[in-house]
Amino acid sequence: MSKHQRQHRVIRLLADHAVVSQEHLVGLLGEEGVVATQATVSRDLDDLGAIKVRVPGGDSVYAIPEHPAERVVPGDQLRRVLGEWVVDVSSSLNLVVLRTPPGSAHVVASALDRAGVEGSIGTVAGDDTLMVVAAEGIAGADLADRLRGLAGL
Repeated sequence: MSKHQRQHRVIRLLADHAVVSQEHLVGLLGEEGVVATQATVSRDLDDLGAIKVRVPGGDSVYAIPEHPAERVVPGDQLRRVLGEWVVDVSSSLNLVVLRTPPGSAHVVASALDRAGVEGSIGTVAGDDTLMVVAAEGIAGADLADRLRGLAGL
């Protein structure tokens, strides 16, 4: 297996699992028949720009801050991202504000941008807060309700 193939699997595993350690990732790769050492996984995470973000409950998990522009986030992955990292949703006119644990707003914003949520034209993320701009003719409250539903709030 090439380095790029392995790293592609790492990206998928980080998207599908709450990976708390490099050893955990080595184990998940092993379950898929990919033999990798902790040192290899460490280099892969560094190459991919992975960071640790705190999720509700206090655990820190690995995440890739930005997905490649051509990659579309599937609905199930969007629900998982919002369900794990969005702690509050509020709205005003055509804006929706989402609150996240510190350091993870950009992950949520990237997932929303890549998913192409109907009624959203884009996001702006800070550290623990992101703003979603609703399309013309879409009320922020309606978009907020949709995002709350996806987040399970």
